[in-house]
Amino acid sequence: MSIWGKILGGAAGLFTGGPLGALLGGLAGHAVDLWSPCGPDDQPRRGMNDAEAEAAKQTVAFTIGVIALAAKMARADGVVKRVEVDTFKRLFRVPPDELENVGRVFDLARRDTRGFEEYARQIAKLFEDKHAVLEELLDSLLMIAEADDELHETEVEYLHAVAVIFGFDEADFRRIVAGHHLAGTPTETDPYAVLGVPRQAGAEVVKAAHRALVREHHPDRLIAQGMPQEFVDLATQKLALINAAYDRIRRQREGTAALS
Repeated sequence: MSIWGKILGGAAGLFTGGPLGALLGGLAGHAVDLWSPCGPDDQPRRGMNDAEAEAAKQTVAFTIGVIALAAKMARADGVVKRVEVDTFKRLFRVPPDELENVGRVFDLARRDTRGFEEYARQIAKLFEDKHAVLEELLDSLLMIAEADDELHETEVEYLHAVAVIFGFDEADFRRIVAGHHLAGTPTETDPYAVLGVPRQAGAEVVKAAHRALVREHHPDRLIAQGMPQEFVDLATQKLALINAAYDRIRRQREGTAALS
C-alpha cells in the first residue's frame, strides 16, 4: 500500500502529539488522540493490533517528517524551487489527487513558528532504535536539496544540525553526504568516503565496514519494520551505492597488486 493511502486513510487516526501530530491535526481539521491503537471508546481502531498500530504510526511519522523538515529546509535557503517539489513527488510517488494535501502539510510546517529542531527531536525519538530509517530520511532531504544541482551552505548547515539531533557524528555525516551526486558521479564518488573508512584502511577493515552498512541498509530490514515501498526503494538505491563503492575499492586494490 502506498504511504498516501495510510496517511490520509485510517492510519492517520493513529498519530498525534508533538509538532508532527499538530500538522496532521491541521490537515484533518481536528485533533484526535492518536497515540493509542484504540479510539475514544477504547475499542481497537480499524482492527489494528499494537504492533500494526506502531508500524502504521512510524510509517506516517517518516513521511510527515520528510515533508515538515523539507519545508523548514526551504526556509533555510529562502526559496522553494519547482525541481525540489518535483523531486519530492518522484521520491514519494504522490498521486495527483493528494498533491493539495501534501502542499497543505508543507505550508503548515513552513509557517509554523516552531523551529525545525522540535520536528527533528520527535522523529529521532520515534526512530531511536532504527538508525537506518533516520539515515534514509536524511538521504531523502539531501536528494531534495540537491535537486537544483546546488547544495547551498545554509542547506548543508541545516542538514548537519538535523543529523546531530538524529545522533549522527561528523564521520557519519560526511559518509552520508559522500553518497550523493554533488559529491561526484557514481564513478567519481570517493568509494572510501561512501563506506566511511580511510584510504589506508586494511582489507579486513574495508570488508567489515561494507558488511555493516549492507546489514543496516538492506531493504528487507525496512520491509520488516513496516515501511512502504517508497522507502524500500530508497534503501535499494543506497545498497547499490554501497556495493558499488566496495567493488571499486576491491578492483583498484587488485589492479595495484597486479602492477606491483
